[in-house]
Amino acid sequence: MRTFDLSPLYRNTVGFDRLFSLLDSVGGVDAAPTYPPYNIERTGENAYRITVAVAGFTEAELGIEVKENTLTLKGEKKAVESTEAGQMLYRGIAARAFERRFQLADHVEVKGAALENGLLHVDLVRSIPEAKKPRVIPIATAAGAEAPKSIEGAVGSAQAA
Repeated sequence: MRTFDLSPLYRNTVGFDRLFSLLDSVGGVDAAPTYPPYNIERTGENAYRITVAVAGFTEAELGIEVKENTLTLKGEKKAVESTEAGQMLYRGIAARAFERRFQLADHVEVKGAALENGLLHVDLVRSIPEAKKPRVIPIATAAGAEAPKSIEGAVGSAQAA
């Protein structure tokens, strides 16, 4: 895989640090963790849901944090001792700690999270501030200026003459 040197761009730009760090992180896609599996779905025009499979984790063992457009989901399983009924012979359900990060676009906010049936659902919504929304600007005529005459009236008077 090729590696790109972005250092010349750092010298000539200001304020693009976040963009460059995203480009740097794209280079490490092959080493991206695959645990736990997750889905990202669009539930509405401006609504999204991230669903993460966290079987075996309780609410107390999970953490959700949003900081500077980065959503971080953490899970840390408490030490598991042998069950009261007997000794564990095989552990096929993963109980390892994880940390999964998602980059959020501007104006995307976390609205809530729910844990049900071993799935952690994180609901997101994009709310664009009024100042950023497109608006229509009315065009006003100059005060006291006479309204332009219609072309139809001028054509009609020319035909009458």
